[in-house]
Amino acid sequence: MDAPVCVPTVFTKNRERLTKHDAVIEFFNEVLAIAQKKNWLSGEHFSVDGTLIQAWAGHKSFVRKDGGDKDDNDGGNFKGRKRSNDTHESKTDPDARLYRKGKTASELRYMGYTLSDNRHGLVVSAMVTNADGHAEREAREGHASTMPGR
Repeated sequence: MDAPVCVPTVFTKNRERLTKHDAVIEFFNEVLAIAQKKNWLSGEHFSVDGTLIQAWAGHKSFVRKDGGDKDDNDGGNFKGRKRSNDTHESKTDPDARLYRKGKTASELRYMGYTLSDNRHGLVVSAMVTNADGHAEREAREGHASTMPGR
């Protein structure tokens, strides 16, 4: 009876149900509405920050779209083999894209972005896009439409 109600395992066990029914989005929107009501958002200066998110799919699931070259994944050694998003896709996560930035390794990834109010550092919008050369522009345009007071 004296145990705390909300321990990390409570959310972990209910995560799928909470996200499936958009409870997380409703909670985020309610917190944002409270912040706006209390004038915690300046509405003037915002920052966009992005990160690469590794997909839950491995290189072995990244196979040719046309089904050819059956031994393409033989042994998991892909060195010297041409693989691109145009010719290959993941069997387990078709939306994930092979992507690299800078000197990092090519991995199946997504790109995540947050729009934050500079005055208090509150996140006012978040989104995930496919990892490609156009994702940053799409995220900027998507965030611009959600900015408070615009």
